[in-house]
Amino acid sequence: MGEATRIEIRRPDDWHVHLRDGEMLRAVASYTARQFARAIVMPNLVPPVTTAGAAEAYRQRVLDALPEGSGFVPLMTCYLTDHADPDELARGHEAGLFTAAKLYPAHATTNSAFGVTDLATIRPALERMQRIGMPLLVHGEVTDRDIDIFDREAVYIDRILTGLVRDFPELRIVLEHITTAEAAAFVESAGPTVAATVTPHHMALNRNALFEGGLRPHAYCLPVVKRERHRQAVRKAAVSGSAKFFLGTDSAPHAVERKEADCGCAGIFNAPYAIESYATAFEEEGALDRLEAFASENGPLFYGLPRNEERIVLERVPIEVETSLPAAGSALVPFHAGETLPWRLVQA
Repeated sequence: MGEATRIEIRRPDDWHVHLRDGEMLRAVASYTARQFARAIVMPNLVPPVTTAGAAEAYRQRVLDALPEGSGFVPLMTCYLTDHADPDELARGHEAGLFTAAKLYPAHATTNSAFGVTDLATIRPALERMQRIGMPLLVHGEVTDRDIDIFDREAVYIDRILTGLVRDFPELRIVLEHITTAEAAAFVESAGPTVAATVTPHHMALNRNALFEGGLRPHAYCLPVVKRERHRQAVRKAAVSGSAKFFLGTDSAPHAVERKEADCGCAGIFNAPYAIESYATAFEEEGALDRLEAFASENGPLFYGLPRNEERIVLERVPIEVETSLPAAGSALVPFHAGETLPWRLVQA
């Protein structure tokens, strides 16, 4: 049987994306809307999105940034703080403004200074979320300075996530952007309330990418990419066919001067060619027949949302990824910059 030359799948969704705000939002929103029907939009703005009113206003800014005629649907999230109000969460969820809530450990990543310092402070919020069926999205890293940065995800699972799943057995939890064999194994062995998103860059890169021929700031993200054995484990989980794993790009744009700096920002801007990147990885694993479930079916199933009826088409037409893209008076370096990908989205 010859190699595939055309793929047609349900239009996918992105279950984890950073769209930023202001000029940057207007510059990047169309890349996500080009391929995805819906996306879970991260709330780590400055100030963070902590109220239903703020979520409604941000959603409108996202809609205003889209190309005319776009049918893209932004799904908003609430940023949990130590003072998270269970009533506000419930009001926002009931009104359709909060699809989920995001748990950032304080100082874990970009704009997470307002994050949770102690899980005990948000137990009332978690109890309410469990009761009303509102998913919890977890950035699963400890931030203790004495923990090696490459171990922070595994330690978070041992110290925090295991107890969280035990104490809130009905709370739907998504462990975001998994990067380790330990995370893949934990999610697969947990009950049906636990799932995970997988990014294209954590399927493609190991930690050598950070130092290949010099320091590579555009391969720096949080959680950082890990050893090759972890990359292989994450990739294996994504292509396994398990409904517990689904697409979440964690696309995180930063202007080039903020990446190429003496204290550069964490984040990989993969939105321009996300579905092409995933298709490439799935083909390399001999699993193109499982791409649709991962990209278009497992996420809606977990969130209790309908699958998209629209279809997209990718064809085996090589595409050269730009080395940079103009944005907000500066430039963004996309994931796979300067590389050639074998698949091209031709019908969206």
